[in-house]
Order: sequence, then structure tokens, then C-alpha cells
Amino acid sequence: MSDREHMAWPTYREEVRAGGPAAGDTVLGLSLRTTLPELRSIPVTDLPGVGPRIAAALNDLGVTSLADLVSHYPSRHEDLSNVKKISDLRVGEKATVVGRVVNVRGVGRPVRGRTPGLSVQLYDGTGYIPATVWGRGWLLTQLVPDTCVVVSGEVQSKYGIQISAKSIEVVEDAETLGENAHAGRFVPVYPVNKGINARRMRTLVRRALDEAGHVLDPLPAEILARHHLPNLQDAICEIHFPADREHLKSATRRLVFHELFLIQTGLAARKARLEKTESGRSHRGDGHLLNPFLKGLSFGLTGAQERVIGEVLEGMRLKRPMRRLLQGDVGSGKTVVAVAALLSAVESGGQGAIMAPTEVLAEQHYISISASLKDLPVNVVLLTGSQSTQERRVALEKVKGGEAHIVVGTHALIQRGVEFDDLSLVVVDEQHRFGVGQRTVFKEKGATPDTLVMTATPIPRTLSLTLYGDLEVSVLDELPPGRKPVETRMIEVAEREEAYETIRAELEAGRQAYAICPLVEESEALEDVRAAEELYGELAEEIFPDRRVGLLHGRMKAVEKREVMAAFRAREIEVLVATVVVEVGVDVPNASAIVIEGAERFGLSQLHQLRGRVCRGLHPPKCFLVGDPKTDDSRERLEALCEHQDGFRLSEVDLRIRGEGTLFGSRQSGMPDLKVAKLLRDIEVLVEARRAAFELVASDPTLRKPQHRPLRREVKELLGADVEWLFRE
Repeated sequence: MSDREHMAWPTYREEVRAGGPAAGDTVLGLSLRTTLPELRSIPVTDLPGVGPRIAAALNDLGVTSLADLVSHYPSRHEDLSNVKKISDLRVGEKATVVGRVVNVRGVGRPVRGRTPGLSVQLYDGTGYIPATVWGRGWLLTQLVPDTCVVVSGEVQSKYGIQISAKSIEVVEDAETLGENAHAGRFVPVYPVNKGINARRMRTLVRRALDEAGHVLDPLPAEILARHHLPNLQDAICEIHFPADREHLKSATRRLVFHELFLIQTGLAARKARLEKTESGRSHRGDGHLLNPFLKGLSFGLTGAQERVIGEVLEGMRLKRPMRRLLQGDVGSGKTVVAVAALLSAVESGGQGAIMAPTEVLAEQHYISISASLKDLPVNVVLLTGSQSTQERRVALEKVKGGEAHIVVGTHALIQRGVEFDDLSLVVVDEQHRFGVGQRTVFKEKGATPDTLVMTATPIPRTLSLTLYGDLEVSVLDELPPGRKPVETRMIEVAEREEAYETIRAELEAGRQAYAICPLVEESEALEDVRAAEELYGELAEEIFPDRRVGLLHGRMKAVEKREVMAAFRAREIEVLVATVVVEVGVDVPNASAIVIEGAERFGLSQLHQLRGRVCRGLHPPKCFLVGDPKTDDSRERLEALCEHQDGFRLSEVDLRIRGEGTLFGSRQSGMPDLKVAKLLRDIEVLVEARRAAFELVASDPTLRKPQHRPLRREVKELLGADVEWLFRE
């Protein structure tokens, strides 16, 4: 089947819109009116022209179904729509000419196996002009005299006026130009690889649009009308092959709205379902624990802490379960807010639990919370996976019997066999490390406890609305007074001794330091990155033989980690060599400097967290980023860290560098890929889509109305098992 036979979709589309071919006609076994979920069931190998080699190349691009190909959107477009007569051409402009071949000859010589160029003499009735094209000598057999061609390129004056052709296409005649995928229009440029070139990709996408038939729109008609959006079929066609720039802009906005609206509908449905089916506890403590705790603090609360504590306590007073996200930069005082919430739960007769992603952080929480509550009648219990059988048995008995008022632990808290007496509040620390499934398991541990999820990794507003749109959000946007900015510098590997000279000065002043390494032991794949054990040996034996150097990494036994951290807190260890196990939560105020080896190997948010280990004391903190960034992105990350202290600003830089991809880089979040939307760019559309989605779900919480059923199916298909339970009666 020729390309020409697959390029009449504008006519075909109008035919479908007007009533179309006879009902029951099919293409690739599909009705001519189909849905994206149906297209996801058709393998791309069913498309004419896709054999094993092309299928493998498409698979590498994440394209395995007809729906994938239809939604393999262009990364950009080339404007080849400026069609002009030869007599009207001007030197220096970029233009497209439609003409007949007069003659053709080869120019230049083959170099290193490359095809020589061609000089094609064209005539369009108003004049003659030569067009030079390089690297496409195989066209010589097609460009016979009187052949109609479309040439796009820059008009130059070199040995007379000529066109330096960027593209040249053979067409049937000038009247069929609008049906060509490669010339005389806005031409899409797709992400491709070595197995498939740009021209073949355009042909396949055009063919897929033709074969897919009319894609039915899952968005209700009233939504389209209210927000002035084109239908899905038109938007998909126009984002690939737009008639002009305005059509492209409209199609892009529609598909951005589409992606964000589906996600927000899922979040709205989840929230509506929980509010309808789950009843919570109204926490109304009398302050006999909370007030002494707040008065006993050695520092005054910031205005942000006072505001957020009020927001959390107000949410806990409601009869429906509280689900709140607490964002706060490193050192902003999230733990104080968490303890206030936990004490409110205990005052109301319930139990509170706080879950951390690592045992080091869980132990840190246990130590700090126990110390802050030592004068209050509150029993704090630690529960981790590495405890001895006896320790675990005693802890489980206290949790089940209600003797434990606050339980601190890791994911061990949600494992089978852990029973609470009356769990009424769950605090999840570093939420981005836990999936939705883990977050909701606590429903089985209590009568739908209130949930406070915390993160020290600031999230741009756009991302928090997308990932946590079903949660209320509180933000600690104020650091305690006197908090000093961390002096951050990039150091080349060859000059790393300079960083350790500064560390020595800090040690001589009675302070402590971290040295961070991304690996535990040598790896052949990363030979240039200093392993933690190697770095420990170097520092202990060569650089600081007169100082007390310790080692901490994730492969050590739990008891060893506890001993090392206790020694560091007690100043028995002056330099702690560690992996990212100290990324979050470790609080040693006397540590005033940190060296991060192989810094280009870390993500921006991770570097910000590591840097935060030294911003908690009274002395000016210092951070050295030792590395050899080999890409623009890695260098930009390090430069951003040197320039900015604000975690929210850094999170926006990080999102811009990395792109959205699969949100938070993990399917466990329940979020799909964003193909068109850019969260930093499309904040206005996101807010608009969110408002529309929540209004729609408020009127039809399970999307059971006939006009909403296509949307219901699309949301379930897109978001998967994470929302499967949302629409059950």
C-alpha cells in the first residue's frame, strides 16, 4: 500500500464527521469510531509497513500499540508552508517551491562513502531555479524530467540565485500538496532513533491516524464548550499535521488540558470516594500534653509553624479523615508540627504512628521525640525490621495493648502481624519514598486514621497539585531565625584537597564534618567514583590520621548503624564518611561542613537534602561539591545548588531539567506519563483542568451518568489499579 493511499485523512475525517462510511465498516478490526483504550489493544505490528525491524525501533521509543503511535507527538514542527512562485523569491528567505523537473545532474564527489549531491533545475511557469540537495543521491532515479516536486530551503545567491534544499519531495501535482506529510506545510519532527528516520516516522504516524478511524472524545461536550476546546479527533490530527500555527496552538492546549483533566478527575474521584465511605475521628484534645510540649521548647515557633499547626489541628477536629501534605524545606521544623499532631491524637484517646523510610531516620525520630516528651506521660515505642525477636515481641505487645501512645518505625509498621489498639493518626515522613499503596495500607490498622504526609523535598505547586491533588496542602515557608545559608562550592576532583583543608580547619575549631560517597564499595561500572570504604580508608589513614573518622552505610547491621550515629552525636566521631543513608533527618548541630564526592552522580533534590545536614548549628556551614560533570544537565544541577538556598526554587530547576517523565520517576505513585503537558509551563491550564474535574465529580462522584461513562473508562484505563476501587458502587 503506497504512502499516497494513506494520505487522504483530511477528506476521510470530514466523511466520518458527516456520518461517514457505512456503520460496521472496520479498519484493523476496529469500528471506524473507536476509543483510545481500544487502540491500546492493537499492536503496532498490525499496521501496514511495520515489520520486525521497524517494530523493534518503535519499541525502543516506547511505541508498541496503535494508541502509542497516534500519541507519539512531535517534539517540534518545521514551517515549510511558505509556498512561493519562483519569480517572487528573495535571497535570504526560507521558502517552498512547487515546480516541474527540467533536468538533474550530480554535483560533488562521494566522500567517505557518503552520497554526492544533486542539482535539480525547476520550472513553475514563472521562472527557473536550481535546487541543490546533498546526501540524497538515490533520488536521481525518481527526479526524471516533468516530475512534480516540492522543494523547501533557503534562497541563496551563489553562482546565481538558487535554493539550498532542506527537503525535496515528489508529488503527483500541485493540487495534492496539502495531502503530503513531508513538505509544503507545518512538518512534524518526531523523537526517533537509529532504527527509524524522521521521514519513516511521519509516514507511519500519518498511516496510524488513517487506520485508527475517528477517535471518540471521552470529555463531556459541556466541558469542551465551556473551555473552548476542539474535539479529541481534531486535536490529535492537528498536533501532528497542523494547518497553521493557530491550529497547532489550539490542539496543544486541548491535549494538555486532556492529560491534566484525566489525572485530576481520578484524584477528585478518590477524594470523593473516601469522604463518602470513610468516617474518621474528631480529635478534640484538651491541651494537657500539647501545651506543656510547646512551652518546653528551647526555641520559639516561627509564624509558619504556628499557622501550620493550626491548620493540622483544625483538620483533625473534623469528623471526616484528614489527609494532608506538609511541605517544608530542610530545617523548617516539620518534626515539631508532627509531634503536635501526634499529641493531639493521644489527648483524644488514640494512638499515633510515624513512619520513616530508613532505620537511621526512624531512630533519629525516636530519639528526638522521646527526648522532647521525657517529662510528659507519653510512651514512645520504636518498631523496626532489624530489632531482635525479644525487642520486637515487647514492642508489638505495647502497640496492641495500647500502652504505646506513639509508635515510631519504618515500613515494618504496615507489615502483617502489627496490630494497634486504637490508631487514629499516621504521620508518613518523606512521602515521595512511599507509594499510594503503602500510604493506604494504614486503613487496615485503624478506623481510617487521619494522615499527615511530610516531605523535606519541596515540590513545585504544579507537581503537588498533580501528585497530591486529593490531599490538603500545608507549607512551612519560613526558616527559624538565625539560620545561616550554606556556602556551597563546586570543586574539581584534582583540587579536592582544598575541601579537606577546610574540613581540617573546622575540626580544629571543635566542629564536625561529613564526607559523602555514592557507593559502598568498588564498582567496575563507576570506577571513577570513590567508594565509601575506600574514602574512609583514605581519610582515616592519609588525610586525617590524627582525627576520629567513622563509617556509615546501608549494608551495615542495624546495631552497628546505631553505634556509629550515637558516637557521631556524642562527638566521639569527628568526620563521618557515609552514603546517602544520612540524606534525610540526621540532626547533628555541631556538624558544620560536608564534602560530597561524585556530586554529579546525585539528583538535585538529593544534593539539597545532603547539604541540609550542616545547616542546623550556630556556625557558618560549608558544602563542597566534588565532581566532574560531563553533561550540561549535571553541571546545571551543581551550579543551581551553588546559586540557590531555597528548596522550592531548586525543585523547579530540577523539574525543568529532568522533565516530568513518569511523575516522581515511579509508577507506584499511580500517575501516568505526561506526553504534552509541562507542569511549569502549563500551571494555568492545570488549575483550570483541576477546577473542572472537581466540579464534574461533585455532580457525579462515580461518573455513572451516560455522558460521563467514556470518561470513566478512560480514567480507569489510564490510572490503572490505583483507581480501580474508586468507581465501585
